[in-house]
Amino acid sequence: MKRLFYMALAFVLLTSCNSKTDKKSSDQSVSGAMVEDEIHPELYGNWVGDFTVDEKVSEEILEKQGEFPAEFDYSPKINLTIKRITADTVIAQNVVKGNLRPLVGKIEENGNLITFILDEPGDKKSDGRFEFKLNKDTLEGSWTAFDQSVNVKKRNFKLIKKQFVYNANLMLPNDENSEPLIDWYASKKETKTMADGDSTYTFINDLYRAASPVVYTLNASKTKLTEADLKNLKKLDLEIIRNTIFARHGYAFTKINVRQFFDPVDWYVPVSNDVTKELTQLERDNIALLTRFEKFATDNYDHFGR
Repeated sequence: MKRLFYMALAFVLLTSCNSKTDKKSSDQSVSGAMVEDEIHPELYGNWVGDFTVDEKVSEEILEKQGEFPAEFDYSPKINLTIKRITADTVIAQNVVKGNLRPLVGKIEENGNLITFILDEPGDKKSDGRFEFKLNKDTLEGSWTAFDQSVNVKKRNFKLIKKQFVYNANLMLPNDENSEPLIDWYASKKETKTMADGDSTYTFINDLYRAASPVVYTLNASKTKLTEADLKNLKKLDLEIIRNTIFARHGYAFTKINVRQFFDPVDWYVPVSNDVTKELTQLERDNIALLTRFEKFATDNYDHFGR
């Protein structure tokens, strides 16, 4: 009897082991099928470049309004992130002007030509369709607004793959190719009167804030700032030093008067609209100090030609 019992127990254990093995094999098979279903993983990641207003649209705006609106964004930086590609579906995301929008669409292959059509959800007035192709190491294409009543109906782009990596050493570029850091979106009007013989002339100048060279040298991600470091700085200097911390973490700025300083920077890749958890304690302390000084700082305004 005992012998029969142990034989039965052995059979049950063997059956159980075989069942687990079969299940494990089945799971691996399903998992393998899911992995095999993905194609072109080499295209996954961030594709970054300028999101430029189509020339025809630009001409229409100028013809209609006479000039570009003061807050007009001609070529903000865009980060189009490809997350998953299968034969049926492409899942991606784009970040532009601080807005993160999901993208879903299709990939088509015709010989060596690879093309994409990706749509934003359509529940925002600014949503549209991305159509682009892979040209060597570049994604080239255009975006067209679903709502053709918006000011900018079409934008073009050429995107290069660029990995985002936080680096505390990153600084704003300061070389012969760098433009002065001037806040073109917060001008101040100055009325001046000049005499010419018996006549006088009154005219209005636009004055702009300009940053000091300190924004190229003071690194608030590496150095513990003190009141002595900040007490003589202009408000714009403090703002740029503080926002450079966020730029290093890939924060997607929404305000154009901030983005104007970082969108042109090669190392800046906007990836998130919340980097609070990524900040180091040193950066948190420096941000608090910079913010306190910004409340009381003033700016000198100068006249600059554009």
